[in-house]
Amino acid sequence: MNEDQVGLYEAIRTRRDVRAEFTGELVDDAVLWRLLEAAHRAPSVGNSQPWDFVVVRDRQTLRRFAGHVADKRREFHAALPPERAATFEPIKIEGIAESGTGIVVTYDHDRGGPQVLGRATVPETGVFSTVLAIQNLWLAATAERIGVGWVSFHDPEFLAELVGLPEGVRPVAWLCVGPVREFQTVPDLERFGWRSGRPLADAVHHERFGAVACSSQADAGAARTL
Repeated sequence: MNEDQVGLYEAIRTRRDVRAEFTGELVDDAVLWRLLEAAHRAPSVGNSQPWDFVVVRDRQTLRRFAGHVADKRREFHAALPPERAATFEPIKIEGIAESGTGIVVTYDHDRGGPQVLGRATVPETGVFSTVLAIQNLWLAATAERIGVGWVSFHDPEFLAELVGLPEGVRPVAWLCVGPVREFQTVPDLERFGWRSGRPLADAVHHERFGAVACSSQADAGAARTL
């Protein structure tokens, strides 16, 4: 394993969905451009590159979106059974104002023309491509010690109007991006008891779904993660 691979695997291991750890400083413009370049180098179906990135730093826009997200958080909280509502209560779901920078990642289904190579039978591959760009940005940010938080408590129509998206272009994500004090060692949803992750051995199937890895393979995989 060479030095670059160690850096990549460390970024994957330490990547977190950041909410409360932003320092309040703006991410440096040169660093931000590197993150966007990493996103733009993602693979895409038919080389369609169906994404765009709207960088938002206007304080009024940030406050307006934060207010909308707060309303959606209250709606979700009110719909939960009491025991889940109590677990959800302390979980912070966004860092819109604290990060100072929002990146709205969008998807344009018409990018690449009417015949996008590889998308004919699985149209979702266009959106999948955009999510790959988000993952590229997120891992690059982690390598730069920059935090990223994906905010999904919003109405897509509201966000599209907020940043002036043209017809046919849809928002996929609002990403809060900024320097952080630290990365949590345990993801927030695990720390607060909302949901824990599952071991890799439970997710790996052989030949057919439901045929799990044999114990020796699972044990070997677990040993490599220690």
